[in-house]
Parts: sequence; structure tokens; C-alpha cells
Amino acid sequence: MFVRMLSASVVGVEGRLIEVEVDISSGLPQVSVVGLPDPAVRESVERVRTAIQNGGMKFPLDRITVNLAPADMRKEGSAFDLAIAAGILGASGQIPAGMLEGSLLIGELSLSGEIKPVPGVLPMVERARKEGLSQAFVPRECVAEASLIEGIRVRGIGSLREWILGGGRHPEPERPSSGIEGAAWPAAREEGGHDLDLSDVVGQHRGKRALLIAAAGMHNLLYIGPPGTGKTMLCRRLPTLLPPLDDEEALTVTKIYSVSGKLRRERPGLIRERPFRSPHHTVSAAGLIGGGSVPKPGEATLAHHGVLFLDEMPEFPRTALEALRQPLEDRHVTIGRARGVVSFPARFMLAASANPCPCGYWGAETKEHPCTCSALAVARYRARMSGPLADRIDLQVEMPRQPIVPSAQDGMTSAQARELVAEAGERQRFRYRSLGIRWNSELSGRRLAEHVKLAPGAESLLAGAYAGLGLSFRAHDRILKMSRTIADLAGSDAVKEEHVAEAVQYRCLDANAAG
Repeated sequence: MFVRMLSASVVGVEGRLIEVEVDISSGLPQVSVVGLPDPAVRESVERVRTAIQNGGMKFPLDRITVNLAPADMRKEGSAFDLAIAAGILGASGQIPAGMLEGSLLIGELSLSGEIKPVPGVLPMVERARKEGLSQAFVPRECVAEASLIEGIRVRGIGSLREWILGGGRHPEPERPSSGIEGAAWPAAREEGGHDLDLSDVVGQHRGKRALLIAAAGMHNLLYIGPPGTGKTMLCRRLPTLLPPLDDEEALTVTKIYSVSGKLRRERPGLIRERPFRSPHHTVSAAGLIGGGSVPKPGEATLAHHGVLFLDEMPEFPRTALEALRQPLEDRHVTIGRARGVVSFPARFMLAASANPCPCGYWGAETKEHPCTCSALAVARYRARMSGPLADRIDLQVEMPRQPIVPSAQDGMTSAQARELVAEAGERQRFRYRSLGIRWNSELSGRRLAEHVKLAPGAESLLAGAYAGLGLSFRAHDRILKMSRTIADLAGSDAVKEEHVAEAVQYRCLDANAAG
């Protein structure tokens, strides 16, 4: 007897329906799984066999063929277990196969017959809804995640036995409120979330101003200075300035974390806070931008619509840093493999810190901390971050050592800065409402010329800086984008001379090279 069930897989960060065809015919007892299965899928035969038997049902002693279609796409993972088990039970007549028509089946089977959670449930259920399926059977622990997709009925299953005894129609658990309508599901942070505040950083007003501009326009940011000047502190407070994700952004980010298996299942709702990823400096290129035989998202994709923080940037492998050049420009990661090409979204803000030399005290020597680096060592250290990569960083800010320690907290708080960022963000949202972009940093080409009109004095100032500093065309355009953001923070429709002048001051690497 032949039956067909529907399961799903994930390609990149998008779900794709997989037909699980099961045929049982007379012959020697044997189970064959075809359709480019990986080892985890092949091993599902033994999990399914034992789960069916321990669930009080009979595993057929006949020739069983399981085909996963489309047959030319690589299948991986354990999400097909439930569909394979249902197909075998349906083909052997132990359950009516017709009752699962139009249903998505996702779940890993344990040997006892329990249904275990799998990654990527959210994009799988989203694809099922787009394909017109009426209901989805998922592991009970994944019900909250699957229920974020409206328009499809979600049923949670605890074990194969209780599901079959219920006739395949196990009562649906209470449906959590949709994340689009309700509560937040915050992404993990390294340091206490909102316990951090911009006012914790004393002094360094220039660094704080650069942080405000970066947050208001989602511009890339690099702090350069000796140890202990507040570079890392400022970068870690960047998420407290950023606005929450809107509905479309939140769904995309939640799908990425679902595919990566990093979604916390104890609370319902979409991720509403912008991601903040801070990988260790030993991360590989594949870990940073994604990779593997079956490509998986890397840190650049996990930081989508958020912040990728590289602390001590020159200490990262050069190959990993150079791999960021294409995502910073194109805002997506394309990974090619023998069986196809996968694209991951990577629309992130790069925030980084660096010392001026290996010992950290070049240009900031004191009696207690003299610089011990030779000119050659300094040159080699700075060469770890290539010119093309540095050119893609909008704000390059020097953080000098402060001569005195202020006696108390001073300056702007995160709440005050967040209000300014929100106002500038609304101006950008209104300005680009019909262009499909959100931030000034996303302007390019004709759009940049159309939306950044310089006053006569500002135009001549930028032309002088371009010639005097030996700027590249890319650096010229990034100064224009920063100028537009500075004008938005000031509530100005026109980009004036003072806005361009401030933007030029944040290109310290270009100025040092020219000097």
C-alpha cells in the first residue's frame, strides 16, 4: 500500500515542504530511505521502528520504501521522523491515512515514542501556511513557536502512542497569543540587558556622540584607543539606544534563531529586541558568516537587523574579517556548495574596537605604560584590518585616555538617547516609506543623490575633504550618509555645512593616512 505524508525542511532560513512517500510491498523485511538523506535521516529507520513498537503498535515485516521528494535536494536532520512513522502506520492500515491529508508533520522520535523538538519549526510552519495546508502537528515544546504563524491550526503532540490512541486528533493545547499582537521574546545578551546605561560611561563625550549617530542611522562604528578608555563599554550599550524590531523584522529574526536552534521555547512571542552578537576573536570565517556542508547561519546572520560586535577587531583571523566585506556591502551572505547556493540575510550594524598597537599604548604613552612596540610591529598589527574593510566602516573614532576621572556619572542616559534615535528613525521611515529601506546607511547610487542634498557651503567643504584626505568614492558616500543622519538628529531637512564637518571628523583612519 502507498501513502503520502507532508513534512518540511529548511533551506537557508526559509522552509520548504517535503513529500514523504511510503510504500509497503511483499518481500524480505527491509527498509530503504531514498531521496538524498543524510546520516541522521537514514538513522531515523531505527528510531521509528523502536518508537512504533514501544508505542504498542506493529512495525510491518515487509519491504518498506520511503522516498523524500524532491529527490534532488539534500535532506538533513530528524524532523522527518514523525512523518515517516505516520506513513508506515498509514500504509500498514493501522491508522486511516486520509485523516492527515493537508497536514504538516514535524518532530523527532525518541525510542520510547516521545516527540522531541527540532530546530526550524517557525519557517516550516510558515511555508505550510503559504502552501495552503490546514493544520500542523508539531512537538508540544514547539507549539508556542509554531503558533506565531497565523492562519494555520497548530496541534502539539507529546508522544506517538497518545497521538495514535487519540485517532491522530489529539486535543490542541491552548494557543499562545501571537507575537505579532503580544509579548516580546528578547534575545539573549551577554550583560544584563537594560541594566546597562549610557550614563555608566563617564566622560568620552565624543565617543558617546558617535554612538548616538551610529544608532540613529545604523552606521558601522569603530573605536580606536588604548586599553580602559571605554571602547567596549560604549559598544555594549549600543542595544539600549536602538528601537525595537517592527513586525516584519521580528518575524525574520525569530526565523533565523529558530533555524539555528537558539530560540528559547519557554515563552511565546517574537523576538522584539535587536540582536547583539559578540563572537570570540578565535571564531572562524565559517562561524562568522556561515557555512558547512549544508550551510548554516553564522554570526553575521544571527546579528541581522541588530549589532555584530567585534571586540579587539585586529585579533580576529584576517580571513574571517575579509569575509565580512561582501556582507557589509550587499547586506546578505551567499554561500555556494556543490548542490546549490544558499543566501542568508545579513543586514547588521558592525561595531568594533581596536587598540592602536599590540601593547595598546602607542600615542598614549605614560610613565607607567610606555609603548614597547616597534614601528614594524605597529604596521603589522594595523595591517590585520585591510584598507577595503576599514573603508566600509562609517565612523572611525579615536578614544583618548582621559587625564582625570569625573567624580560622578555625567552626560546623556540611554533613555534620553533612545528618544533622539527614535525621532531620527521616524524621519527616515517617513522619507523612505516607498523605497523598501529603513535607514540612511542603506542609501546608495541614485537614491543617495536624491535624498542627500547639500547646501553650497557643505558641498565645497566635502569636496575639499575629498581632495585633502584622499578619500575613496565609498568613503565620500559614507560621509554623505552620516551627514544625513546628523541632520536628522538635529531635526533639519537640509544637510548643512556643520553636519558635513562633523561627519568628516569621524574618518580618523583616512585623516591619519593623509597625515
